[in-house]
Amino acid sequence: MTVVRRVISWALGALLVLLIIALVGVAALTHFDERFRVSDWRVIAHAATGLGGFPTAVNAVTEGYVLPDGLTISVYAAKVRNARLMHLTSNGDLLVSQPRLGQVLRLARDANGDGAPDVREVLISGLDRPHGLDVHDGWLYVAESGSVGRIRYDVVTGKTVGEFSRIVQGVPAGANHWTRTVRMGPDGWMYLSIGSSCNACIETHDWRAAIVRFRPDGSQVERYAHGLRNSVGFDWAPWNSQLYATDNGRDLLGDDFPPCELNLVVAGGFYGWPHLNGTNVPDPEFAAGDSALLAGAVPPVHDFAAHNAPLGIRFLRAPANVERYGRAAIVALHGSWNRTSPDGYKLALLQWDAQGKISKRDFLTGFIHTGTVRGRPVDIAEAADGTLFVSDDYADVIYRVGPATRSSPVSVAAPGSIEPAATAKSALAGISTEEREAASKVAGALMTRHNCLVCHVSGSLLAEKWKTLADRYTIEQLSEFFLAPTPPMPMFQLSKAERRALAVHLLDTGENSVLDSGPR
Repeated sequence: MTVVRRVISWALGALLVLLIIALVGVAALTHFDERFRVSDWRVIAHAATGLGGFPTAVNAVTEGYVLPDGLTISVYAAKVRNARLMHLTSNGDLLVSQPRLGQVLRLARDANGDGAPDVREVLISGLDRPHGLDVHDGWLYVAESGSVGRIRYDVVTGKTVGEFSRIVQGVPAGANHWTRTVRMGPDGWMYLSIGSSCNACIETHDWRAAIVRFRPDGSQVERYAHGLRNSVGFDWAPWNSQLYATDNGRDLLGDDFPPCELNLVVAGGFYGWPHLNGTNVPDPEFAAGDSALLAGAVPPVHDFAAHNAPLGIRFLRAPANVERYGRAAIVALHGSWNRTSPDGYKLALLQWDAQGKISKRDFLTGFIHTGTVRGRPVDIAEAADGTLFVSDDYADVIYRVGPATRSSPVSVAAPGSIEPAATAKSALAGISTEEREAASKVAGALMTRHNCLVCHVSGSLLAEKWKTLADRYTIEQLSEFFLAPTPPMPMFQLSKAERRALAVHLLDTGENSVLDSGPR
């Protein structure tokens, strides 16, 4: 960081502190020592300006980081200013939002195996604080502060086509918590999280402190759940398609209250804010409210420590990770500011047991090193081989977490390259040659689009299961399986015709390109 940049960052950080003091008002000033606690003044400067890269936020991670045995961390891309949410395409490219730069960055996949993106380019610029990203059905969706837009996107070439069009307007913008997250759900709706406008207050806009959803074309916008102060991260559990969202608890109630939250989000659910905190504990300022609404408030399914600021959450779907961790998710704890001693600043591993009970343990620590904050993790993306990418908007880097010994890049087999199994034909009695050929074209395009053969590459354990498909499925049964596949296989939004074509093709060729096991 240059001297000028450092001075500007600190000056803007000081202005933010003064603004917070003004907003807290006389009551907070009366209890200043009790309520206005700061973990690290540079973190406040970072929040105010978006500038990271302080001298203590090193651009190499060679020591001080702690991971599970057998894993290592490296810098995948440095100097990615204000790196926030990510989307890993089926082609292996990493898309990264940079809201304070108004742009989306494309980091082309590391095809040559040198540990860095092969190409680095700005994909879209001139946006209004772009944050959440998703790719669906040939479109790249981007959540801006006041809208959601989309543009045609070719995953294979990594290029956009045509103009960026804003399909959801009227999203409340400005004020506090301006980030927006957008993701496609397994039910075919796009989901959008919108944070509160304040630390604690009564909102006047129904979409504030809520998750809304809409059809992929931007129509039928509706509020899905509310009372969620700032749910930056959300994802669907691959084993049952339930929606989980992180939520940041309010500030200025002390070091250890209220907890930050993980919520199981259901349609129409109310999650307490601003009237209730944590396990529905009344707020000292906003306890009063609609009695029926408060009585039905949904408590969190898991607590994080107060001020940990959980942001991105990613359920693990890669076979290698599911085998190692079971039903699990990684959560990025961005770290505290309103706390005497800094806390958070890590990746946490959440694991679900057979009864649905959640346990937590550290997955990646070291973002605080020798007592100094050097990084703030934001989001996690997972590759099919189990590699994890982690964005850090304080150190301005994308990390790669993976096995200590990396293999050479995996070559992906072409659809139909595995010899057919004779036993698979019995499941296709009465299916014409013309339908089989048409199904092969549709299925080949689907498997290319979703990068299926990265996991089901010829010779792997997953690919070997093609030999018993006809023993376990009819066309109809296999088509139904794609509606809710067994983890770690992710859900894909396939039409009835696409599911049938895929089933016919797999049974016809004997190639288990997308199945891992039968229904349970």
